[in-house]
Amino acid sequence: MKKTTGPVIKLRKGEKLIMTLIAIFAVLTPVVIVYSSASLSSSNIEVEKLRQQIEEQENINASLSMQVDELASLSTIQDVAKAYGLSYNNDNIVVVE
Repeated sequence: MKKTTGPVIKLRKGEKLIMTLIAIFAVLTPVVIVYSSASLSSSNIEVEKLRQQIEEQENINASLSMQVDELASLSTIQDVAKAYGLSYNNDNIVVVE
């Protein structure tokens, strides 16, 4: 006795192509999603590192600005002038109007 397996469905070339493309798309979609998520994550890590470097540089700049303000104060300038033997003579000042 011969076994019957049911009707045989023949697919055309176009249908085979469409089925193949759908299968490829179904396999590649998760791969692309994982790759793009990993890429985004690494980009976010680099952005955070750059933000941290910017913050550290801003702190350094603020510290240096405070040091400049301290060194540019009149009392510091007078102390340095006295250390080098210079004196403040008000008669030597000329006011231009």
